[in-house]
Amino acid sequence: MVTLQDKIYTMQSQDKQNEKIVENKELNIWEALIPVIALVIMLFYNVFYAFGDDALSGSNQFILLLGAAVAAVVGVFNKVSYKQMVEEVAQNVKSTTGALLILLMVGALAGTWLISGIIPTMIYYGLQILNPTIFLASCVVICAIISIATGSSWTTSATVGIALIGIAEALGISLGMTAGAVLSGAYFGDKLSPLSDTTNLAPAMAGTDLFTHIKYMTYTTVPTIIVTLIVFIIIGVGLDPVGVADTTSILASIDASFNISPWLFIVPILVIVMIVRKTPPLIALLAGTLLGGLAALIFQPEIVTTIGGGDTLDFTSGYKGIMNAITVDTSVATDNEALNDLFSAGGMSGMLGTIWLIICAMVFGGVMDAIGALARISKALLSLFHTTFGLFASTVASCLALNLTASDQYLAIVVPGKMYSKAFKDKGLAPENLSRTLEDSGTVTSVLVPWNTCGAYQSGVLGVPVIDYFAFAIFNWLSPFTTLLFAAFRIKIRQLKEA
Repeated sequence: MVTLQDKIYTMQSQDKQNEKIVENKELNIWEALIPVIALVIMLFYNVFYAFGDDALSGSNQFILLLGAAVAAVVGVFNKVSYKQMVEEVAQNVKSTTGALLILLMVGALAGTWLISGIIPTMIYYGLQILNPTIFLASCVVICAIISIATGSSWTTSATVGIALIGIAEALGISLGMTAGAVLSGAYFGDKLSPLSDTTNLAPAMAGTDLFTHIKYMTYTTVPTIIVTLIVFIIIGVGLDPVGVADTTSILASIDASFNISPWLFIVPILVIVMIVRKTPPLIALLAGTLLGGLAALIFQPEIVTTIGGGDTLDFTSGYKGIMNAITVDTSVATDNEALNDLFSAGGMSGMLGTIWLIICAMVFGGVMDAIGALARISKALLSLFHTTFGLFASTVASCLALNLTASDQYLAIVVPGKMYSKAFKDKGLAPENLSRTLEDSGTVTSVLVPWNTCGAYQSGVLGVPVIDYFAFAIFNWLSPFTTLLFAAFRIKIRQLKEA
């Protein structure tokens, strides 16, 4: 039986296949590349010399608008009207409406899952699987669980990651190995978590939906993490810990601040069931947010009361507490300073930076499309790479190059995402092929570049230089090879007609 939802999805898929690429015979390949080159140079200076880690606070977004302005000047000299450019930008921004709404709902869900104790419960039980005899593999699993729960590799490494580094030092285990294991697990979770901004950004750039993207990523991500775990287990066999891993104080702090209960797992399980049953993402996330709010009232009434600004839990303090968690920054203090950053969420407002980045990227992509630059670049790429594998390899190389030059993982997703979306469509490839490749090569490799914002942050937080953990961040450097392997043997390479 074909449902109305199936019919709508089929119509949307057909619309995507029938999209026309704007052609401009006046434009040559070098003119088409001028805005891209200008953008990369400006972003490199902005991140590497000017703002560093603060570049995403707004300056990178404005640089994208400046890149759009450069493209507009090129367009004017090639007989493209201002009206055409504005109309294409409007269409581009409109196409991301679903992604932007999902981002807002992800922020809301993160807020209620924090104050309800769902995320702390995941962390609590995750830490209990730590075993000194398989310490490195345990680090991968723990950080993967926590990163999936929080959607942030940065927060995972800055909290539990630091604790694991301390434990490794006490056990006499290599800090480089431990940092590599921590980052492998943290980026596995960051990559697959629907709460992660990069996991939402990649499908928005490629033109697919969040849960299709996550499902398609599992094909390359799961084998990669399995290989990673096997390698760490083999390495761990030869290790001889000299002490005992002690997480008692961390577990005690979590237990003192939250009412930890396995019943809280009911909420994420219900959301997963909805996703498996192909419930539209917005509905599944909204249901998860509301269920998280209900769980907060039942399991964590004191936290809800405090966030709501009341002395006792009543309708007003309960309402304000839940609404604050959904919409604005909230945090739950513990007696362990290392955990305080972990137990904070930005709500819907915390997603505004990523939304801002997407909109500015759509402006740049819209102008590039209107002047015919994307069509010209796509044709040039397709002429260079006559095979599907060549296109995937070019995408991977571009993501790696931007991580090296623009020094930011978000830009390593945004710029190639807009540049290659047309080329993938021309090859008859579904957009989830592109979104998966962006994450496999853009998101996870950023931490391997010392001057990238991710590499600088992680090495600073963990106190381990990139050169020391590089070889042991197995998941991160193996991911691009896995996606190329799948492309070479045409494993799970979805065609548009299958979408």
